[in-house]
Amino acid sequence: MRRLLLPLLLAAPLVAQAPAADPFAPLRFLLGTWTGEGGGRPGQLSGEATFSLELDGHALVRRSWAETPAAPGRAASRHEDRLTVYPEGGGLRALYVDNEGHVIHYTVTGSAEGAVFLGDAGPGPRFRLTYRRTGTDTVALAFDIAQPGRPDAFTTYLQATMRRRP
Repeated sequence: MRRLLLPLLLAAPLVAQAPAADPFAPLRFLLGTWTGEGGGRPGQLSGEATFSLELDGHALVRRSWAETPAAPGRAASRHEDRLTVYPEGGGLRALYVDNEGHVIHYTVTGSAEGAVFLGDAGPGPRFRLTYRRTGTDTVALAFDIAQPGRPDAFTTYLQATMRRRP
């Protein structure tokens, strides 16, 4: 029996393994640099987001910023954030951090229609970020918030239209 198993064990590393499926395939439509304009509770805003594969293709990273001009009773502001998407447990997860001290953990789903980042439910507000494809080089973005105790009752906080830069 040992004589039979030894050749099999030695040959095992030589067997070609099928390449792993691309976990980021449903999000690849977001790759590139996008400019956007929109508004909502924070006011009218404009900004930019760049999506890129990093860490030898093991993470998809969004670096973005948005500027809100001054308005009566409110100073101009600049928002910056990083969103890192990574495979975990057979699906996709994401970690969001920004210059205002917010941290959000998301479960990510993608489809031909777009991508949804659903924040983990907890004692505080719950967040949902949606990118809906509206054309080859355009997406509609919505950021929604559900108040504590009502984790699925989302209301829109801001909306934007984004266009891919050439």
